[in-house]
Amino acid sequence: MTPQPPPSSAGPSTPRPFSRLGLTGTRNSELLLLACVAVIVSAAFVIVQASLQQAVTADFARYMGALVALIAIAHVAIRQFVPYADPVILPIVALLNGLGLVLVHRLDLAEQEAARTAGRAIPAPDASKQILWTAVSIMVFITVLYFLRDHRKLARYSYTVGLVGLVFLAIPAFLPASLSEVNGAKIWIRLPFISIQPAEFSKILLLIFICGLLVAKRDLFTTAGKHVMGMDFPRLRDLGPILAAAGIALAILVIQTDLGMSLLLYTTVLVLMYIATERVGWIIIGGAIFLTGATVAYMLFGHVRVRVNVWRDPFDDYFGTGYQIGQSLFSLATGGLFGTGLGSGRPSEVPFAKTDFIVATIGEELGLVGLTIVLLLYLIVMIRGLRAAIAVRDSFGKLLAAGLSFILAMQVFVVIGGVTKLIPLTGLTTPFMSYGGSSLLANYILVAILLVISHEARNPHEPARRAGPAPIADAPTAMVKRT
Repeated sequence: MTPQPPPSSAGPSTPRPFSRLGLTGTRNSELLLLACVAVIVSAAFVIVQASLQQAVTADFARYMGALVALIAIAHVAIRQFVPYADPVILPIVALLNGLGLVLVHRLDLAEQEAARTAGRAIPAPDASKQILWTAVSIMVFITVLYFLRDHRKLARYSYTVGLVGLVFLAIPAFLPASLSEVNGAKIWIRLPFISIQPAEFSKILLLIFICGLLVAKRDLFTTAGKHVMGMDFPRLRDLGPILAAAGIALAILVIQTDLGMSLLLYTTVLVLMYIATERVGWIIIGGAIFLTGATVAYMLFGHVRVRVNVWRDPFDDYFGTGYQIGQSLFSLATGGLFGTGLGSGRPSEVPFAKTDFIVATIGEELGLVGLTIVLLLYLIVMIRGLRAAIAVRDSFGKLLAAGLSFILAMQVFVVIGGVTKLIPLTGLTTPFMSYGGSSLLANYILVAILLVISHEARNPHEPARRAGPAPIADAPTAMVKRT
């Protein structure tokens, strides 16, 4: 018999060589995917410049050099701080960010050409500002990875985080219109050198609060009320979270005229309630409250009626309220199945093409095929987030990962639905692709938290046991006696 080598005294949990730096096959796969992203984005830049400028200018080297350097820094930070994190999420985020930068640069060139033709001053390129915001977002992304080694820490401060989220959400409502209102929506904090949309950060802070509340009060929310037609409906006194969410959403709708954020927050609360309790009754009651609130808002508020009327027939007032969505529909129709090609369409004819309507640019120049690929990229990020939610051991992490994945997917659905006239326009931005700092920064924070949870879920080593009673986030799932 061949003698077997003695078992290692270090045991199975001993880190492998270089594992402290994250030099594993998983991270190398991520590096390979990032190299593919760099090639795809570079090719897109070259196509745009060759089509619009008939030459590859220094802008290509400047933008691509900065983007590659920033993504490389993010990759090294993941190797160092969360080496077991999902290797697919960062490359997809980098690809979306890079394609968004290409489209903003493409629209910059169209604006500059239009200014030359009209004899106006050449506007400054927004792509340079977007690179600057990407740098800030990557730095904050790394900061989150460094300080948030254990996502369960967030559960301990969920009430404080929720209060900060509400304050952020309310600040624009109390500022004068000159400091907070853009295009009729009071959702901004406008400073001399920077403008911030605080609701983008509030959605993450409120999500953390809701997850902490649902985990801490799971007994309350799983207690049955009345059993009707095979479904358990909650008691009236347990409806507090949904009523609070509906009240906040309605306040946002009335004061800030922000239809998109109110819809995003309310649906996220409803879905988390269902995930936490697995009771269809919450969905039915929440849906009924939503329909009632939407009907009342339509009857009472003029800006809601305008959005709905434009959605029903944008060509009824094409040169007025329906111009934006009308141009978007023409742009999508022009793109057809395969698009006109990067740099060969006229997406600048759509108002706010760099921000709210960058999806119309994708549809016109990359066609239905290109738009579908972009949607699939978002779908992969959501699925990877849900995989982390299933694999992670603690209930707070499960809810938080599921909520972060859902809120990203819901935002994409609301944006695409508005641009394609599936639902009324909302004013939300496309994550990672639209021009704007607040959205980019908030979504990089979201991805950083998701990677921390993913690292915990994929880490083969046993988590360290803490002394003393288990915190809320570690509390086991309990069977509740129904009354």
